[in-house]
Amino acid sequence: MDETTSYPPIEPSNFDLIVVGTGLPESVIASAASAAGKAVLHLDPNPFYGTHSASLPLDDFISFLRSHSESPSQPPFQTSDDYDSIPLATRPLYSELEINSHSSVPLENSRKFSLDLVAPRVFFCADAMIDLILKTGINQYMEFKSVDASFVSGAGGKLESVPDSRSAIFKNRSLSLTEKNKLMKFFKLVQGHFGNGSGEEKISGQDLESPFVEFLTKMGLSQKLKSIILYTIVLADYDQEKLEACKDVISTKSGINRLALYHSSIGRFPNANGAIIYPIYGQGELPQAFCRRAAVKGCIYVLRMPVIALLMDKDGHTYQGVRLASGQELSSPQLILAPTFTVPPTSPPAVEVTNSLDAIPSDAKGKVARGICIAKNSVNPEAANCLVFFPPRSLYPEQKTSVRVLQLSSNVGVCPSEMFVSYLSTVCDNAVEGKKLLNATINALFSMAVSSESENNGIENLCEHTEEKPYLLWSTVYIQELTTFYGAFDSIRFTPMPDEHLHYADILDATEKIFKEIYPNEEFFPMTSASDEHLDDGDTELDP
Repeated sequence: MDETTSYPPIEPSNFDLIVVGTGLPESVIASAASAAGKAVLHLDPNPFYGTHSASLPLDDFISFLRSHSESPSQPPFQTSDDYDSIPLATRPLYSELEINSHSSVPLENSRKFSLDLVAPRVFFCADAMIDLILKTGINQYMEFKSVDASFVSGAGGKLESVPDSRSAIFKNRSLSLTEKNKLMKFFKLVQGHFGNGSGEEKISGQDLESPFVEFLTKMGLSQKLKSIILYTIVLADYDQEKLEACKDVISTKSGINRLALYHSSIGRFPNANGAIIYPIYGQGELPQAFCRRAAVKGCIYVLRMPVIALLMDKDGHTYQGVRLASGQELSSPQLILAPTFTVPPTSPPAVEVTNSLDAIPSDAKGKVARGICIAKNSVNPEAANCLVFFPPRSLYPEQKTSVRVLQLSSNVGVCPSEMFVSYLSTVCDNAVEGKKLLNATINALFSMAVSSESENNGIENLCEHTEEKPYLLWSTVYIQELTTFYGAFDSIRFTPMPDEHLHYADILDATEKIFKEIYPNEEFFPMTSASDEHLDDGDTELDP
């Protein structure tokens, strides 16, 4: 028997807002609406919170990716005396899934992993998401660890420390004295630009509108320093040196704003060593924290409950509600759908769809190639949790985009002890290009010299054959679609997929925009009382 039929009816049956999917955008909107006093029902067909923002055990992670890589059968159109019932279909958002196992150990310890579906992703200590975490008080539900260090692929593929602060510049052994002085002077210029003193040097308006790479050249920075600033601190995706072919040219104004955010993140919290932190147990803790806050404010949660159809008014052809897999029909004036869902194009022509050409979320932005590697040793013996950057052309001459790698250890609760999880990502035009780039990154970081026959020997003796590269136990590479459209019907909105960025800024902006479209007269999270803004037992306390 279908387990959904055993659910008692949801009461009440009428809500101000129904949200389907518990990914980060959906969870933030549900929490914000609940805080505004709206009656919210939050549904998810999965047995876990997070949807595309979830952190899952290894076997569940593989199952989720496989299930969302297939095109499901389309449900039939139905009608009744009261409504036109439009089937709610899903579409594949992942593809080209490849899994390589060099040892049985990771799968045997599947439940000890907590793997992010869309990673790498981190928090800058001074970014807008951290501000929202503090404002809403959900920091009491989360704990954080510092990302210990950042490295960049240097000459010969050697990983070199990123000189991202005054102390890091002094300690760096790969920079010449001249380079150190110029970089220090440049950072001082950026800080002075945002200073309040009248004697502070300001960057001219003409320079602010110019490409950032040209401004860095004007400041006399070497090619090495320009690459470090552009791809490890400013986080440019595309090769900024080839402006005519660059799809996203970073302006000086944008570049120095990102630098200022990075530097203001250093030292914001006493227990954070640098600019970047990561949540213990994975990024899936973030949507769960917003869901917990929403539940406190009265939001009703039901997992394992698919929505199978949208109910449309026969006369006005407007959205009225949803039909659940249990057969129950619920009504609401507004509906939020995760980007997995879509309205099938075979819906009867009698149903009028606003902006029908945009009724399905668009992937016009392209794709992002993602990968996960599980290894026995760290890519750098001096850091357990770290970022690694491969700027354009650092892996091979045709490399057009940067590759980001986030390595995490067991001290953040994402893997068993004596193992390390590394997340890789890069934007790409197509799957062939993306997978080629990630595979080149994997080859640069890890050793695969030992055959899979070693899996029966355990992992104690692995990696003894090389001092430079950790042995790869397990890996996967897959392609994720990037969706950009956030609406279909007047009362129905799709949330965006997690994007290609390391930060949450753009997806948070898109989420707040959706909320404001639905409730233009409501505040996006009124300020909580000061007593709520603390973290009880976190390794890194987020106290404002």
